[in-house]
Amino acid sequence: MADVGVITRLLRASSQGDRSAEAELISLVYGELRRRAAAYMRRERPDHTLQTTALTHEAYLRLIGHDGDWQNRSQFFGVAAQQMRRILVDHARKHSAAKRAGDEIRVSFRDALATATEQPGELAAIDESLERFAGEYPRQARVVEMRFFGGYGEEEIAGTLGVTVLTVKRDWKFAKAWLSRDLRQGP
Repeated sequence: MADVGVITRLLRASSQGDRSAEAELISLVYGELRRRAAAYMRRERPDHTLQTTALTHEAYLRLIGHDGDWQNRSQFFGVAAQQMRRILVDHARKHSAAKRAGDEIRVSFRDALATATEQPGELAAIDESLERFAGEYPRQARVVEMRFFGGYGEEEIAGTLGVTVLTVKRDWKFAKAWLSRDLRQGP
């Protein structure tokens, strides 16, 4: 990975419309975006119609179209994790709607995590629950996004969010309990 300062400088220049910075940026971040997209796709069902490359490209296009200024590399990759999650959830919703015409699924968070690769509707249920959770507990929701959807480790999450590893562990434990209860009870 390139020097963090270079990526931050290019992100800021790109957000101000500098097309040459945008071109240089993609060459520096593409490998990491692809690695994270591959981590997402490993959790998906084997016959998934969305490929790692397509997920990487779609996420990058959304990132470059992001309104606002980029603060740093960590923020960029954190937003990348969110975008990849949203792309997969949107894809799952479309697939699920075509298959089951809107039936609701209620599952525990642990079971949903274990089987989301096989049933796209469960990924949509997790996303809806996570949105409710984020309304009350935004930092803890970021921990879930980064850990489950982004493939981040505890130390990387702690560094990105500016908290301790112990806080990340507590947030993850709390989030699992809250989301599990919410998925059992439904909205």
